[in-house]
Amino acid sequence: MAADTNQKILGRAELQQRVAEWRKAGEPVTLANGCFDLLHVGHVRYLQAAKALGGKLVVAINSDASVRGLKGEGRPVMPDAERAEILAALADVDAVVIFSEPNVRALIHEIRPDVQAKGTDYSADSVPERDAVLEHGGRVEIVGDPKNHSASEYIRTLQAKRS
Repeated sequence: MAADTNQKILGRAELQQRVAEWRKAGEPVTLANGCFDLLHVGHVRYLQAAKALGGKLVVAINSDASVRGLKGEGRPVMPDAERAEILAALADVDAVVIFSEPNVRALIHEIRPDVQAKGTDYSADSVPERDAVLEHGGRVEIVGDPKNHSASEYIRTLQAKRS
């Protein structure tokens, strides 16, 4: 793993420290989150749009157990450490953290992002952690292209071709 990529993958305490350093330097913080199992163009467009909101981009990815709880047995296809490494290699991403909870509410309380960026499968009112973001003075932005890319759909297609 490249040194730069490795320095972007942080534990929760390290992330809080890094966010504090960024804030001291006047940098706003945007949080994006998801499973990111089998990275696809929809993910890339979502992260590019999140970064375009300005400042530093933190990407929180669901742990393997969290993905299983959300997507079912057989998921994730790729382990969380590998998903984190791939995301950390993207130029738009400033930090990656793995979280085990079913949503990023606790992480929002820990780092208090200025913006939580969510994909177009949400509306500003349907984001589960919206209240936590607003509680800390942040805002929710819906970004990325229309939700017509899905790792789940790609996996179903691959499984059908193998059958």
